Amino acid sequence: MAIYLDNAATSFPKPDCVYSSMMDYGKNIGVSSNRGVYTDALTANRLVFELRKEIMSFFHFNKVENVILNSGLTLSLNTLIKGVIKEDWEVFTSSFEHNSVLRPLLHLQQTKHFTLKYIPSDTFGYLDVDAFKNSLTDKSKLVILTLASNVTGLIQPLAEISKICKANKIYLIIDAAQAAGHFKIDYSHIEFNALAFPGHKALLGPQGIGGFLIDDELNAQTDCLIQGGTGSLSESLLQPEFLPDKFEAGTLNMYGAIGLLNSLKFINNIGISYIEEYETFLFKQLLNGLLNIKEILVIGYNSAYHYSPVISIISNTMSSSQLSYYLDKNFSIATRQGLHCAPLAHKKLNTINTGTVRFSPGLFTKEEDIIYTIEAINKIQKGLL
Repeated sequence: MAIYLDNAATSFPKPDCVYSSMMDYGKNIGVSSNRGVYTDALTANRLVFELRKEIMSFFHFNKVENVILNSGLTLSLNTLIKGVIKEDWEVFTSSFEHNSVLRPLLHLQQTKHFTLKYIPSDTFGYLDVDAFKNSLTDKSKLVILTLASNVTGLIQPLAEISKICKANKIYLIIDAAQAAGHFKIDYSHIEFNALAFPGHKALLGPQGIGGFLIDDELNAQTDCLIQGGTGSLSESLLQPEFLPDKFEAGTLNMYGAIGLLNSLKFINNIGISYIEEYETFLFKQLLNGLLNIKEILVIGYNSAYHYSPVISIISNTMSSSQLSYYLDKNFSIATRQGLHCAPLAHKKLNTINTGTVRFSPGLFTKEEDIIYTIEAINKIQKGLL
C-alpha cells in the first residue's frame, strides 16, 4: 500500500516494537494472565499490570485498578451504557456520535424507559454549552460524548461540559476514539467519570485491544455486562465486585495487550506534544491543499475551532465512492468513503445522501504523501487518470 490515509479507522503501520514484542511474547511466553502462579503466568500478570500503569499515566488518571482492559471501544461503551443507565434518567448525547454510542443507547430504550436528549450544536457540530446547561433538570444524570468527531475531526468543549456535569452531579462518559494518541488528555483538566479508548487507532496498538477508565463513583452505579472466569474468587458463582475483575470476565487478548504496552512506550518516548504538532502540520497542509481545489468542498470545517487530523470532503463532479475508488485504483491512496458509522453527523452536515471521502493522516504519514495526495485529487478532477 503506497499511501495510507485511513488512520481514523485503524492506524497503519504500527511501530516496529509492536510487531516484535507480540512475536516475542507468542514465541517465548504465550500464556494467559491471571491464570496461574508458575513463572510465565506471573510474567504475564506483571506485563498486564505494567500496561494498566502506562494507560493510567497516559491519561493522568489516579487508580491503576480502575483501568479496565477488553476488546476495545465498542465493548467498553456497551458495558458503560447498559450497565449504568437507570429508569427515568435523562441522558444527554450529541448528533456527532459514532454508532458505538448511538446504537447501544437506542437499543437500550427498547427495554428501559429513559429520556435521550441531544445537545444542540451549530452547523459545524460544535456543541452549545449554554443550551446544555439551561436544559438540565433534576432527572439529568448522564452525558455521553465524543471528544473529537470521526467525520470532521472537530474537538468538542468537554472541559467546559465536565465542569457543568460535576457541579450538577451528572456522570460524564467520554468516547476518546479520535482523541487518544493525537493530543494530551488530562483527567485533571477534563474530569470524566469514565473514558473509553480503542488501542488500534492513534494509540498505535493492534486491533482487538482497548478498554476504559472508570472512577469509583460511576463504578458503584454500574453493573457488569459480562460474567465469567476471572481467575479470582473461583469458589464463588457470582462475578467479583472489585476492580478490574468486575468488568474483565474471560481471557484477555494478551497479544493485543503486549502490542499496546509497547506502542504506549513508543508514544511516550516520542512525546505526545511532538505527535500533536506533527499531525497538526500534516492536517493544515492537507486542508490548505483541499481548500484550493475548486471542485472540492471541505465538510464541517471552521477556522475558529480545533480539529484532530481528520478531514472529510465531497466533490461536485463525482460521487464520494468514485473519488475514493480513483484515489486507490490510480494512485494507491487509501481513504475511507461513506458515512463512517455516524449517520446523525451526516444529517447535520447535509451529507447523508452523498457520504464523504475521509482523509486521516497519522504519525507515519510523510509530508510528500500529502503533496502527492493533493496532486492526485487535482488530476482526478481534471480527468487525468
